[in-house]
Amino acid sequence: MTERRDVKFAPSDINSQTGVFSGYGAVFGNLDSHADIIMHGAFKASLAEWRARGRLPKMMLMHGSNGNPFTGDDLPIGVFHTMREDAKGLFVEGRLLAIETDYGRRILSLMKGGALDGLSIGFRVKRSSPGRGTTKRWLEEIDLKEVSLVDDPSNDLARVSTVKESAFAASMDDAYAKMQAALRSLSAAEAAPSPDAELGKLAAQLRSYTR
Repeated sequence: MTERRDVKFAPSDINSQTGVFSGYGAVFGNLDSHADIIMHGAFKASLAEWRARGRLPKMMLMHGSNGNPFTGDDLPIGVFHTMREDAKGLFVEGRLLAIETDYGRRILSLMKGGALDGLSIGFRVKRSSPGRGTTKRWLEEIDLKEVSLVDDPSNDLARVSTVKESAFAASMDDAYAKMQAALRSLSAAEAAPSPDAELGKLAAQLRSYTR
């Protein structure tokens, strides 16, 4: 049976131009709403198997029709290009696809607005130990199937942490125009060396910081 665990992410830094975001699909050592705790190293074998296949688990929306019959289809909504364990948990970074379409823009808007701010893993437990007290199980080895964007994760720590947006780069053209107008007005009152040329150098330098 495929199980699911969710983690919240913060939609504060999403790239509106590329759709790139990152976050944690799972957090180690944290008691989730299912009374389970995922142990460090639980994904190691599964990630090695995925790498041997030359790909990573799919990026889905609400686990596709298995998680929500109203999603309409089981097509992936993007691709993951990084997936690894670190000291905190299962770190993932990926990119939404088709963000130039109405459907893609809607998903991106929901993420940036905080309505779609969770990551959820679909998995099967391969090895676990019984817990004590409020802990039902210690999950020691997990067979990872997919990672979904969700709206209500079971683990508040597993949220998208960054949806990288370069607001500075996006507003560069507008800033450039305003600076150009200001320099031209100043040049009327005093002799200024080629305001357009000087401004071009400044704009090129500023743009280099956003790459």
